[in-house]
Amino acid sequence: MRAIDWLRNHSIEVAWVLFAAVNLGAMIAWPSWETIPFHFVWISLTLVYGFRVWGTEMTALILGAVVIATGTSIFIDAFQRIQLWGELFEVPLMSAMFLAMVWHARRRQAAVRAAEELVVRQERFLHDVSHELRTPVTIARGHLDLHRRQEGDSNELAVAVDELARIERMISRLLLLAEAEQPHFLAPVEIEADAFLEEVFVRWSEVAPRAWRLGRLVAGRVRADEEALRVALDALLENAVKYTEPHDAIEVSSSVLDFGLVIEIADTGSGVAPDALDRIFDRFARGDVARSRTTGGVGLGLAIVDAVAKAHGGSCTVRPRYKGTVFALRLPDFQRSTEQEAPSTLDALGLAT
Repeated sequence: MRAIDWLRNHSIEVAWVLFAAVNLGAMIAWPSWETIPFHFVWISLTLVYGFRVWGTEMTALILGAVVIATGTSIFIDAFQRIQLWGELFEVPLMSAMFLAMVWHARRRQAAVRAAEELVVRQERFLHDVSHELRTPVTIARGHLDLHRRQEGDSNELAVAVDELARIERMISRLLLLAEAEQPHFLAPVEIEADAFLEEVFVRWSEVAPRAWRLGRLVAGRVRADEEALRVALDALLENAVKYTEPHDAIEVSSSVLDFGLVIEIADTGSGVAPDALDRIFDRFARGDVARSRTTGGVGLGLAIVDAVAKAHGGSCTVRPRYKGTVFALRLPDFQRSTEQEAPSTLDALGLAT
């Protein structure tokens, strides 16, 4: 069993050794054509190293073996006057080219490791800072709420409480982003997709005055983390509300394609600037920098949507249309209902248009 595991983990190296052995045999069998398999050995060695990047000792051992094997074959043929002595210069030349490849690959590997360590430190920093901020913000909000009950409401207190609530939402989103990179971030369960979307739709239609529309919902079960999915949909709908006016429409719908469930949030609002489409899912990115901090947010909502979608093995895309924007959240683990789709509960009640 251990031998099988070792072969599976080193399949590329084993395949290269066999390939190199065949070419070394060809160099011996056909000495007048040996420069062709000679170059096959060296080129294949360079390619394999690009995938594996062995340690220093292993690299020196393999390089030495190839130099000795190929150099000896050419030396013998040159001594027998089958090859020119000048062909021996190919060995140090190919060695120098391989060492240049080694230097470049190690620099790239070091840069990748440094970038990964930086990401880990950033995630840890976000997590630690968010935890440290949550307690004093909660205490301050509690004191303000107590003061409002004792002294009565005022505009200044209302603004302070709203700002603290905004900071709490920001902290929660930072924590979610920090946790999204962890291996046990999700706790997936089977969710009735159509009923779940109806619940989210009803909740938001009662919060924000918009021309809400519930489109066709595909029936079936999606395997996802219910809380994370709700946070992602809330972020998409919050974004739609921010970029629309009360007379604008916001529509929630779903469909199924070959790769799974597609949930679409479409609006007829102001849309997204074309130059912001490529960075709209980046952290702290905003689709319209001219928006106020109250209206435009801080640019964490769509980053959360992107993190949640990727954690589920899916994606989220955005596309502009003639008026407004359409966000599509794709979830791959979806089992469509085999029963004939019935109208949604809201259709039956006449609440969907």
